[in-house]
Amino acid sequence: MNIKELQKLVQENGVVGAGGAGFPTYVKLDERANTILMNCAECEPLLKLHRQLLQQHAYEIMKTFSMIADTVNANEAIICIKKEYVPTIRALEQYIDEFPKIRIHLLPSVYPMGDEVVMIYEATGKVVKPGGLPINEGVAVFNVETVYNIYRAVEQNHPVTDKVVSVVAEVSNPVTVRVPLGCTIAETVALAGVTTVKDPVYFVGGPMMGNIGKADQPVTKTTNAILVLPKDHLLVQRKQAKASISMNRAASICCQCQMCTDLCPRHMLGHPIQPHLFMRAASNKDFQDMNPFLNTFFCVSCGVCELFACPQSLAPRSLMAEYKAGLRKAGVKPPQNPKVTPVQPSRELRKVPEERLEARLGLSKYNVDAPLNDTVVPMKKVKVLMGQHIGAPAKPIVSKGDMVELGQMIGQPADGLSVGIHASISGKVAEVTGSYVIIQAK
Repeated sequence: MNIKELQKLVQENGVVGAGGAGFPTYVKLDERANTILMNCAECEPLLKLHRQLLQQHAYEIMKTFSMIADTVNANEAIICIKKEYVPTIRALEQYIDEFPKIRIHLLPSVYPMGDEVVMIYEATGKVVKPGGLPINEGVAVFNVETVYNIYRAVEQNHPVTDKVVSVVAEVSNPVTVRVPLGCTIAETVALAGVTTVKDPVYFVGGPMMGNIGKADQPVTKTTNAILVLPKDHLLVQRKQAKASISMNRAASICCQCQMCTDLCPRHMLGHPIQPHLFMRAASNKDFQDMNPFLNTFFCVSCGVCELFACPQSLAPRSLMAEYKAGLRKAGVKPPQNPKVTPVQPSRELRKVPEERLEARLGLSKYNVDAPLNDTVVPMKKVKVLMGQHIGAPAKPIVSKGDMVELGQMIGQPADGLSVGIHASISGKVAEVTGSYVIIQAK
């Protein structure tokens, strides 16, 4: 299979980045990639699905990863995995000799090791430029589940119709499950037994970069985890804080200690992100120097500054996100030639230990086993979104009343950056709009 054939197959089968924003994977299949990485860092605390999936399907995933390397003509393929994931590492070591291009790189247990820019530096020593793409440095990064979805597309002719999700925290039976795309958050949580708090809040995605979700919100190709939390939990309160109040607090008590900047993972790699300067300028409405505002474009919103570094519990990440959104809305573009500095020698001493992060967030007691059930759980009804990825939403190609089968394409890729969307259950199409298709099981 050549690269064009693989790109087409991956696009039509709806494979996107399953670990974050949902970037269409076919674009990453690029012959400029001299090195490809597989991300098994399990970046967010409490998430377990990637290491579990890789352990259970080690051979299939390694075989596909090696095939990708051969297809793009990469020189090496590196599996990046935290060193404490011992059972998964042992599963990989069983087959490593069969794949000469693959090597295993052990990562420390720090956050945000799953940030691809951080991971690329750890594994290769290369620094991705601010606002740049990994491919500009000859690197492409794939999530574990993404590679497994490529395996299913290539070997089984199976499009992406389901998602692996960890359901943890205030539930009686923490578990990692495989559910059809389009089932609800509440239905997924119910698979973990009963909730153990009154009026639970569903924190979707991960404790650091996730958001509060709704019970009827559909699971998508990027739904990695659901944390069931009490409504008075620190993370819930921080996420619900008003920007205006956060800004007033910054104006009142930000002492310019620079801890937010000193611990910023991308700042330590030389990117021009200095949250303390932003907080000073924004809280004092000082617009003489626009760089602190423009450089918010390079913030990845990992949350270290806000949820770990700041001794005053201020919200630089959230406020920078507000400003960045405002700049984009106003049509402002990111700086084209940002100032870059060398990687800081103190970087090794300023990494955030995941265990300490969990304790700071009040999550330590939730770090328990959540075993993987890799069988798709049947659902009676799904609401399949056409826009589950970065780029243009797919275009619905079914009508109300149509009968569809599991895996049938119901949304074809749109012009530009887009992928196919497929029926996640067999049944009757109950509703079609430009943004979703509802299917009722037979």
